[in-house]
Amino acid sequence: MSTRPNLLMVVPIAWSPLWLPWLSEANLNVFLHGRDEYKLEDIDYVLSFRPPPGFLKTLPNLKAIYSLGAGVDGFLADPEFPKQIPLVRFVDPQLSTEMAQYVVMHVLLQHRRAKAFEETQKQSKWAQMMLPRKTADTRIGILGFGEIGTMAGERLRDLGFPVSGWSRSRKRVDGIKGYAGEDEFAAFTGSSDFLICLLPLTDDTRGILNAKSFAMLPKDSYVINVARGGHLIENDLIAALDSGHLAGATLDVFQTEPLPETSPLWKHPKIVVTPHIAAISDPRVAANFVIDGIARAERGEKHPNTVDMSRGY
Repeated sequence: MSTRPNLLMVVPIAWSPLWLPWLSEANLNVFLHGRDEYKLEDIDYVLSFRPPPGFLKTLPNLKAIYSLGAGVDGFLADPEFPKQIPLVRFVDPQLSTEMAQYVVMHVLLQHRRAKAFEETQKQSKWAQMMLPRKTADTRIGILGFGEIGTMAGERLRDLGFPVSGWSRSRKRVDGIKGYAGEDEFAAFTGSSDFLICLLPLTDDTRGILNAKSFAMLPKDSYVINVARGGHLIENDLIAALDSGHLAGATLDVFQTEPLPETSPLWKHPKIVVTPHIAAISDPRVAANFVIDGIARAERGEKHPNTVDMSRGY
């Protein structure tokens, strides 16, 4: 048998050509789950995003698992996930940049009333409307102040917005106010005219965007969720919008994806829907990330992006 490491890809077969050309060039034996024959005991590494529940525990000699995304909730949702196996999340600076761009774009579209001007253009109407509030008085709150949250916060800060960030442990970033922990959550939400969710999805953060948190927000606040659909109670959002308490929302992630055609989110006049495209991983970068990770593991090194199982990210 070859001494090369054996990598198993557990992804939809139709998607596999995105990564196979780059992985096939590496010093690896690559198998595709559902297409290729292999022995469970021969698999050293797995590359996946949302493997079938209970599957990973059947691989007795697994050394490490690599995620195709920054989030790892698709793995940890499995009650039988083998937590003794290192789980490595995908980190790409370009991906973080694109996420920050998406956040800034949708803050500015709402802040500068882009939708209203689109409507007046359709009517051939010259309407020099005033902005709803000054930039310096428009407070941005970012839920989840890791790499992406910090990057988005810095860019919005540099545009003149007052920015605050909330996270499990206090983060210190120049010009940005830091909040931490459950005790400071109400103060954080109460001072957020825009609430942007960039949290990892864990048992503690699931459903955090709910009726209670929306009620804490100032009237006419705007919600942006680009983290995971599991953070948001969608019916609570609709109720807060219909009551007039919230001004609107931009959603890129949903409880069910693809978003069903019957979902009321599609046609709600105060909601902007995008199909989970805030940032798209470059397949070559993702493949090289895995190749580098396996090389580290073969040398006995711990990958810097290994998930802390006690925190879930």
